[in-house]
Amino acid sequence: MKEQVILVARKDPAQQEERFASSLEELQSLTETAGGEVKKIMIQKRERIHPATYIGEGKLAEIKEEIDQSEAEIDIVVFNDELSPGQLRNISDRLERRVIDRSQLILDIFASRARTKEGKLQVELAQLQYLLPRLAGQGTELSRLGGGIGTRGPGETKLETDRRHIQRRIDDIKRRLQTVVKQRNQYRKRREVNYAFQIAIVGYTNAGKSTFFNKVTDSDSFEEDLLFATLDPLTRQVSLPSGFKALISDTVGFIQDLPTTLIAAFRSTLEEVTEADFIIHMVDASHPDHSEQEKTVHKLLKDLQADHLPVLTVYNKRDLLQDDFIPSVFPSLTVSVHDPIDIKRILDKVENTLKEEWYEYNVFIRASEGKQLQQFKQDSIVVSVKFHEDREGYALHGFIHPDHPLKNKILQ
Repeated sequence: MKEQVILVARKDPAQQEERFASSLEELQSLTETAGGEVKKIMIQKRERIHPATYIGEGKLAEIKEEIDQSEAEIDIVVFNDELSPGQLRNISDRLERRVIDRSQLILDIFASRARTKEGKLQVELAQLQYLLPRLAGQGTELSRLGGGIGTRGPGETKLETDRRHIQRRIDDIKRRLQTVVKQRNQYRKRREVNYAFQIAIVGYTNAGKSTFFNKVTDSDSFEEDLLFATLDPLTRQVSLPSGFKALISDTVGFIQDLPTTLIAAFRSTLEEVTEADFIIHMVDASHPDHSEQEKTVHKLLKDLQADHLPVLTVYNKRDLLQDDFIPSVFPSLTVSVHDPIDIKRILDKVENTLKEEWYEYNVFIRASEGKQLQQFKQDSIVVSVKFHEDREGYALHGFIHPDHPLKNKILQ
């Protein structure tokens, strides 16, 4: 049985209409992803946030009336903004219903999506850090946790109202996460020693990243028409058309107004991006607010100090477009990741973009040095191979990353 939900949003008169509509649509998708059913959306146009109740007294009374008169039993009221501990307490008292904000809703979805040990620890940390200042207003709530939106998560079922208990748990999780980060760094160093070229797929949540990842790696990462379908970063090997081997990572979807506790907690899942050599930015071209979503991703890449990396923007869901689509950045492609021809176009484009950045080489390898020939085929983009009988060897023409150790073999 789905929980019945009322959404509440404040519209700042200065805010653009499209941006507000997109944010509300996102809140509705988040609610549905968490298993709720939206019964009504209530909006108040208001310049300033009310310090005690977020929205005005009159609007609050109107929401209470809607709850009392609704045919469906309203279980929960979700606000499209982060509420302060005091606001949360005052609104809950007034409406006599469970009240959560956008941040808590996102945390809830993350809690139900985390699969790995690290993912679960990250979510629990973010939830506890969010909950700690709000304990005073959760007295009656905590006693009946265990079901429903906003109550999921590894750390919430046995939560006590004792702040020290929570603080101890936060410290414990941070210690355990440091161990995980060390292990991840060791794994990364191994990859660097073996000089693996890294591609990270980034993009707004639900843009088609996991579908593309699965198609190019023949794997079965979780893909669904839901927000935040992927949480834990996955890395697999991919072969580009020339035979060049790279590692490709699928990352957590970005979102507008991501809670600050989450950006901090999920830094390590996004670290795959900062360690990448190349970024594929997947955009849902059919989304009415795709340009705003692009800006959100660019901003987060800048925050992660990954905005200097070469990027290929892939405008996905071409099959859902009604009108002619004009890309706003280059290099870019407009595709449907369900079309095998388009998948090949993306990989070709990645390779061509790399050729423009990389060192162009010509090298001769003796026929007896088969291992070295194989190495060049895997670790560089080989454009042509010609066998010379008189010299008993192969002449290779191709492109290689300027920092790759193999480059020394070319210059000898």
